[in-house]
Amino acid sequence: MNLFPASPHRSESTMPEIDWCRMTRVPMTIDEMTANLERHQVAIYLAAIAAGAAFGMVMPASGPVLEHAINPSIAALLFVTFLQVPVARLGAALRDVRFIAALLAVNFVAVPLVVACLLPLVPDEAALRVGVLLVLLCPCVDYVIVFSGLAGGDSHRLLAATPLLLLLQMALLPVFLTIFLGGELAAVVDVAPFVTAFVVLIVIPLALAWMTQAGASRSALVHRVSSAAGSAMVPLMALVLVVVVGSQIPALDDHGRSVASVIGVYLLFLIVMTVLGLLVSRPFGVGLTGRRAVTFSGVTRNSLVVLPLALSLPGEMAAIAGSAVVAQTLIEVLGMVTLVALIPRITR
Repeated sequence: MNLFPASPHRSESTMPEIDWCRMTRVPMTIDEMTANLERHQVAIYLAAIAAGAAFGMVMPASGPVLEHAINPSIAALLFVTFLQVPVARLGAALRDVRFIAALLAVNFVAVPLVVACLLPLVPDEAALRVGVLLVLLCPCVDYVIVFSGLAGGDSHRLLAATPLLLLLQMALLPVFLTIFLGGELAAVVDVAPFVTAFVVLIVIPLALAWMTQAGASRSALVHRVSSAAGSAMVPLMALVLVVVVGSQIPALDDHGRSVASVIGVYLLFLIVMTVLGLLVSRPFGVGLTGRRAVTFSGVTRNSLVVLPLALSLPGEMAAIAGSAVVAQTLIEVLGMVTLVALIPRITR
């Protein structure tokens, strides 16, 4: 005898169903994770700068410790950057004569001319001028690729050209410093850190990246390696920003007046090079995406790589020049966020 008869308004077929698909959802793939990070990377970078600044102000004594982490973190960032450039693509990029010519014209002809016009606006303080010249004369090779891609630029060709940009800026920087500062002051900038930075930040990461690519190609893991490198770019970039800003904020506080005097110079450089990048690249016929990439390359500077060079200067010069470099980084990241929204609108 059934003491609990079924309700006439309810049957077994109306019982709530369990969404087994939702309960057994597949974890996010590397490609999905990379896309998610890239979608929010601007916010991540701004948060990293804020976190580094807060950490540096709360714990200023940690600055020297964080300084030791600058080179390893930048080397790791450049390693994953180079890892995304197949060796075969490097040859194709170098054969793209129009794009390479536009890139070189903007970075090694237009930029030095603009810097020559802006240098009189920098206070006549040797350490400050060295810092400004170090950072403005060297084209960026890391997050410029990210920001260029966000603005619809040809980030693949720009990525493939990074080894060439690095080699040329390291070769030409001593020449530019001698022209702008004279032989006596340029001699203060030791050549040894340039060589060390070139080996630690360029040669070793590039060699390791190519060795990794060669091993991956033999084991059919090329796509996985490239995807893993892409997913590591944003976290490593954020780590570098935290380390750099956190280590240099105390110095910025100590040399606030000197650094404040060059903020206007950095803003002028950003505006002028945005216009010149678009104009100079047009006659080379590199196409819309190429012009955007060349423009971002002309605007964005290699502050993270030249910072160790600035910090290797003798005595008090290191602190002031390093502060000048870090100040440019802060101005530039905010400028990049603006250009990501602006460049697609003015280059349709």
